[in-house]
Amino acid sequence: MRVLLLNMYYPPDTSATAKMIASVAAALSTKHEVTILCGRPSYDPTERRRWRLWQAERMPGQQTGAQTVIRVGSTTYPRVKMKGRILNYLTYVTLAVPRALFLSCDVILAMTDPPFAGIVGAFVALLKGKPYVYNIRDMYPDMARGGSIVGPGFLSRIWEKLHRWALRRATRVIVLGDDMCARIIAKGVDRQRVRVVRDGAEIIPADSAPPVLDTEVIRAIRGDFRFVLLHAGNLGFYGAWQTLLSAAREFSKDGVGFVFVGDGAQRPQLEAAAGGSTNIRFLPFFPAAKISSVLAAADVHIVTIKRGLEGVVVPSKMYGILAAGRPIVAVAPRETDAATLAVRQGFGLTADPDNPVELVGAIRSLANDPQRIAAMGAAARAAAFDYDRVNELRKFVQIIEEAGQA
Repeated sequence: MRVLLLNMYYPPDTSATAKMIASVAAALSTKHEVTILCGRPSYDPTERRRWRLWQAERMPGQQTGAQTVIRVGSTTYPRVKMKGRILNYLTYVTLAVPRALFLSCDVILAMTDPPFAGIVGAFVALLKGKPYVYNIRDMYPDMARGGSIVGPGFLSRIWEKLHRWALRRATRVIVLGDDMCARIIAKGVDRQRVRVVRDGAEIIPADSAPPVLDTEVIRAIRGDFRFVLLHAGNLGFYGAWQTLLSAAREFSKDGVGFVFVGDGAQRPQLEAAAGGSTNIRFLPFFPAAKISSVLAAADVHIVTIKRGLEGVVVPSKMYGILAAGRPIVAVAPRETDAATLAVRQGFGLTADPDNPVELVGAIRSLANDPQRIAAMGAAARAAAFDYDRVNELRKFVQIIEEAGQA
């Protein structure tokens, strides 16, 4: 089978979709011919590429000709500059669509970079008369509206209509969780065409040595706090940040620290709002090689989604937390995967994202009960096996194969 994968980002881009499509391509190429149609690296890339209208390349470590990477000459403005990022999107689509029409394939897969990639993928599949698989990583335009990137006017309505058309065109729609699945079904998509494939966790074999932890990283995060709650990840528009900060102030004299590792559009406002709070700390991202140490540094991890974004944002970082054997507090609506799985499988507590008092109560119940923390940590390690990344990737590949035979 010949598979055409459409996504602007691909390694050496470092985005989540770049990493995911690389994993899918590697798995598919063991049995099928895979072509990745992407753009020039622009998402915090580890390497750059000179401009060419388009160029084919072989990725390091590739042993066969079953996987081909074709890069079109899109612009490469830094992702933090929104106008430049939009130009990256537009130049990618302008160059990728004509190129895609001349590439032989049996099935087309598109993700969500650029945010309207699902619509582009459906359009290409229609013109080529091929089955189409749409992997939704971020729900647009819902996510753009939630972040006030676009308002509820004409553009939003047209975007939504085109997105629903793309969903109806898709042979299969792959989503990250049950909450996102519910969102898609509410848009009029047949449940039989929607599949849940979670990003999952990397499970270390039982006979392997545990990762070596960096004590300096752990010390930087824990400081002199006796109990640490950690949010590691993007500080974007999706989180219940004010609820977290309000709850944190209640523990200013209890030795309970709230640590935010990462960056994002909301970080400056959060730092300003937390000014003067001695138990709230902001740290930059650590290198990828230090992730195990970051995960191990906390007593409890925070996963947060503000109300209204249920199924729009699915924090896949939760699975790495489970594999590290750490509990979570899901500051999120009850309908989200983070909340329902935490309660169902016993590895965490939930708190209303609009209720700081409820969050304070949940934290107090954990901070003073080490036995409960240990039990939740054990439940987290056990739950991680249900979301083994290898098994989830196998499901993903199977769905593409089924679509190609439809």
